[in-house]
Amino acid sequence: MTKLSDTQLVILSAAAQREGRNVLPLPGSLRGGAATKVVGALLSRGLIAETTTDSQTKADAALNRIWRNDEDGRAILLHITDAGLVAIGVEPESGDSAPASADEAPSEEASQDAPAEAGPAPKARTPRTGTKQAKLIEMLRTEGGATIDEMVAALDWRPHTVRGALAGALKKKLGLTVTSEKVEGRGRCYRIEDAV
Repeated sequence: MTKLSDTQLVILSAAAQREGRNVLPLPGSLRGGAATKVVGALLSRGLIAETTTDSQTKADAALNRIWRNDEDGRAILLHITDAGLVAIGVEPESGDSAPASADEAPSEEASQDAPAEAGPAPKARTPRTGTKQAKLIEMLRTEGGATIDEMVAALDWRPHTVRGALAGALKKKLGLTVTSEKVEGRGRCYRIEDAV
């Protein structure tokens, strides 16, 4: 069986359950360079494929329904291949790896599909901008990280609230990797290790 990351499994499982086996929309927490990297890895392994449509609909990051546009402006969709289905343990229905509805771009009013009870995959969450949680994440992503005292002062929280946010909101709900190390002159500093 092909070794896949949790993110890749979520993407492929959701695509296998969608009409037309469309990979999009990607999980809400997967944007920009991270989305490009994960999709690129799946494309290179032949687990998903691009399908060019006749539609001139522009790719829109907010709708997350069209992957990109080719040089002629036609919409390019992503769909799971038979190899992708096999990689997640789903038996392909036919020898055709392209979805039947690949000629049409999804409508702009299309709902945000979600996997239908695929298993214990956690719901992807993203913090709202301008919140204390977003400020906490920003502090932890700086090169030197932040100490509990620095976070308490910046957020006007109690120390136990900061520790709870690190363990609960950041690690469990958002799935971020928070590390700590002792820094001479500062004490224990916490940082978010971004996925490479």
